Amino acid sequence: MKQNLSTIVPPLLTWFRANARPLPWRNTRDPYKIWVSEIMLQQTRVAAVLGYYARFLEAFPSVEALAEAPEDVLLKHWEGLGYYSRARNLQKAAQIVAARGGFPEDYTGLLTLPGIGEYTAAAIASAAFGQREAAVDGNVLRLVTRLTDCRDDIIAPAARKKIRAQVQSIFPEDASDIPIFNQALMELGATICGPNGPPQCFLCPLRDNCLGHARGTAPTLPVKPPKKTRRIEEKTVFLLLRGSQIALRKRPPTGLLASLWEFPNAESTLSEPAASEAVSAWGLTPKAWRSKLLSRHIFTHVEWRMINYTLEVSGSGPPEFVWMDAAALRSHAVPSAFSRCCAEALKVLEQEEEHGNLEQE
Repeated sequence: MKQNLSTIVPPLLTWFRANARPLPWRNTRDPYKIWVSEIMLQQTRVAAVLGYYARFLEAFPSVEALAEAPEDVLLKHWEGLGYYSRARNLQKAAQIVAARGGFPEDYTGLLTLPGIGEYTAAAIASAAFGQREAAVDGNVLRLVTRLTDCRDDIIAPAARKKIRAQVQSIFPEDASDIPIFNQALMELGATICGPNGPPQCFLCPLRDNCLGHARGTAPTLPVKPPKKTRRIEEKTVFLLLRGSQIALRKRPPTGLLASLWEFPNAESTLSEPAASEAVSAWGLTPKAWRSKLLSRHIFTHVEWRMINYTLEVSGSGPPEFVWMDAAALRSHAVPSAFSRCCAEALKVLEQEEEHGNLEQE
């Protein structure tokens, strides 16, 4: 039994028009708005993106506004979304688009922009410009492997290339169907035929067209190699309090969380005496220990386990330390890896400011 994928097109489009989630980027053909949404949605859940998307477009309503934005302002609006290289590539591409007077209107031209790969180029080309270009993300890979009972390793480039060719071959001809075809595949793959559990075949409009359902293999697909074990890294993070200010520094310009703001930290988990020595090595004098808390953050391939010390100090520390009050801390982009520290820092700073105001009365 061989699957004729073209049979899925009519029921898929009918289902999508009746059941698609009302997402804001689906109500536009503006390539800028579609592009921003596609970059934000990379490795990020739709629910998490919605608020960011609205705020981002309010702050940067056009490609020209994004091109001209100060990097610190851009990264602050991206704070919490993670994968900050996406934001930097957005701005690089915006500067190119603004300089040339508009977006490339085809797949090949879109591929030349920083941060735009095959999937994103196809998604923009189809949704904004009506091009017949198959956009194959993880949702589409999962859906098609189940529809065709494909046992190939979907991480392999050859398997991805084959599936993109299969989707490309069944692209609808009607101009009104072209912008929504990729979206329909992704929507079905993200919801009914979704990740993290068996497919909901009893709800699927393609159930009668699906080899995986007919053969009982759909719950086992797609085939993927086992995930690598995350590397564990232990850190000691310092909330160094000097009056109503706290010390931050910028991370290196390359590597993980490049050029973002962080609280000073050291490798490994330090005891209080060892932590005190580390603070002294920065040219600061420890005065009083305030609190200690534990936190962790999971990246794709590494997990940080952190012990966080809050302590009062005197001195200025090394040149890279920047001392910020609560308002300044709120205006700088601190990655979510330090979210618990940031919340604790803001609480302490606000207490210090309130105490200072009371003393002045």
